[in-house]
Amino acid sequence: MPKRDHSSTGVKARVLSFGAIGGIGFVVDAGILQSLFALGMLPLIARCISFPVAVTVTWLLNRRYTFRDRSHSGSDARYFLYVGGQIVGAFINVGVFVLTIRHWPGLALGPLIPMIAGSALALIFNFAWANLLVFRQRPPP
Repeated sequence: MPKRDHSSTGVKARVLSFGAIGGIGFVVDAGILQSLFALGMLPLIARCISFPVAVTVTWLLNRRYTFRDRSHSGSDARYFLYVGGQIVGAFINVGVFVLTIRHWPGLALGPLIPMIAGSALALIFNFAWANLLVFRQRPPP
């Protein structure tokens, strides 16, 4: 079983990896959002399509890279736990997105700024969820 790294370097590397993968997920999400928006879809409906694709991409990449040193047993259950956390993160993300557009209606014409605000707050929650629950290291028997 891999040794757990409690050093600040290990935590920093994990946070940086998670953030970089979140950036990839952001690009996937934003690319789909902007494409659908350009095709005439309302921003909130477009997010309902772009978000699940981005979640699956980040799941696969985080599992492969950020949390590669942790057990992947029960991956199906962990995927659903990850998705559950991402749904809570999505409520944070989309809630901020909607509130931003409501308070600054002009931002609905270019929905990336509200998306960035929502994504930033959700990222903090999502890392804690993934690190502490989804990919937690199980103690040796």
